[in-house]
Amino acid sequence: MKRRIVMSMLAGAALLASTLLGAGPARAADVPAEFGTDWHDPVTAAPHVDRPIGKSCQVTLAEAQFKDFTPYRGTYTPPEGCGDRWSKVVLRLDGKVKGRQFDRLGYLHVGGVEILRTSTPEPSPDGIAWSVEKDVTRYSDTFRSGQDVEMLIGNVVDDTYTGVLDVKVTLTFYPGKPAAAPADKVLTLGDGNTLTAPRNSERILAEVYATGSGGGCEEFWYLAVPDKAPYSCQADGGPYREVQIKVDGQLAGIAAPFPHVWTGGWSNPFLWYVVPAPRAFDVKPIEYDLTPFAGLLNDGRPHKVDVSVVGVPEGQSGWSAPVDVLVWQDAGRAHVPGKLTVDRAGDLANSSTYTAGSPERVDTEAGHRLTVSGYVDTSHGRVTTTVGRTLANTSTHRWTDGENVDGLDATWTDDESVTVDGRGPARTTLTHRTYTMNGSTTIGDDARLRTVLTLGDRAAVVETRGGRRTGWSRLDDTVTGDATYTTGVPRDQRHAVGTTSERYRLYGSAGCYDHSLTTVQGVLSGDRDGC
Repeated sequence: MKRRIVMSMLAGAALLASTLLGAGPARAADVPAEFGTDWHDPVTAAPHVDRPIGKSCQVTLAEAQFKDFTPYRGTYTPPEGCGDRWSKVVLRLDGKVKGRQFDRLGYLHVGGVEILRTSTPEPSPDGIAWSVEKDVTRYSDTFRSGQDVEMLIGNVVDDTYTGVLDVKVTLTFYPGKPAAAPADKVLTLGDGNTLTAPRNSERILAEVYATGSGGGCEEFWYLAVPDKAPYSCQADGGPYREVQIKVDGQLAGIAAPFPHVWTGGWSNPFLWYVVPAPRAFDVKPIEYDLTPFAGLLNDGRPHKVDVSVVGVPEGQSGWSAPVDVLVWQDAGRAHVPGKLTVDRAGDLANSSTYTAGSPERVDTEAGHRLTVSGYVDTSHGRVTTTVGRTLANTSTHRWTDGENVDGLDATWTDDESVTVDGRGPARTTLTHRTYTMNGSTTIGDDARLRTVLTLGDRAAVVETRGGRRTGWSRLDDTVTGDATYTTGVPRDQRHAVGTTSERYRLYGSAGCYDHSLTTVQGVLSGDRDGC
């Protein structure tokens, strides 16, 4: 009997209790010698979204079968009987698919606001089911009125790729006061990528759901090499990518994109049939604190907000970067004036060096630094916000003639400091993000393709007030896989074997969560809690 587990997004300290559903892991005697025609439903070691106890109301947001690139369109009506203020709003996607299908990327918009970006698992012939949960309380402003709904998971169904994606999405509302006040307004960009903010904006946060996808080279941007190197994916500047946001042409934020690996990634879907790579089903947006620009944006006029990806070859598609803007307003003042005082960017360093030989080799070192600062004069005094961000990327890419051996060892760091000075002692949040990718794909003389890969998603956060630490947390989500199959033959002749494991650890001042999973030949063979 298959088990289902909710794919979750981190949602605060209350997430620290998590329980898998269904029977326990299989015994060694129950693990087949190779993959069969069916396997365990997708699972993850990440924690569930914690749900408050008590009354709740549920609304169906979308229900559709995706067979092509036609979006689902519907309407949303706020729930009855749960008021218009909620302690938590939880999105749940339930999906099922069977047959044969590639991984697909999708989005869900409510009133034009992107509340979910997701990809899909690849199915077994007998069929799989999966679920995704996400805390979407921060979009509460959008949910307080009727809205248009649009959802699309672009798909191709024909005689070969038979998998129809059957999906249902619901929102569950829990009345009460949220732990942190959600934004007063959730905005989208208008025509020409313009933003007209409320004149009393006190805090402004932009979310960018940046993904490289579409089946071209930008889906595997981290493997790109300089033009002179003999490799299938080339980019003049090599693999360095940086997601930038600008306000009226002025650089306002920089970030390292997360190196997503979808469920067909690294030429080996057998790695991901049961345990997906980090963030594969719940794409986290990049967050930019634009509060230093609030004084400029509060003039009541439309301002141009542009997002671009540094390093993409000119004219090459493959990146999607929709923007949501969250605004907190000053209830005591109709207009909050202010000024941008610092916008200082360092030189963008990017060295990608090709060394010919056997194997061929490209070594990359790149990085960038930005500091922005500004103040707003609120009804409770002047508040100054200073944001500093430092990015770095190092990687070594080796491959042989014909790319029969292809390996990468890469690390990205994204360090951010946000200091808010006003209304008492200064508050600072320091975030150190680290993403890692270390693996290789090899095709032997016997046409057996083997992929060995380790992915890491890590973050350390420290909060201080007046120089004294008030909270801290550390996240380490690591997935390791080793899978082999025969290429160039029908699916039932691939004789695939593979082991994938995930360990998700979150600990800090709020408590401890530690969960590990192991799957062998599509069977869940290990399930352990460490806290």
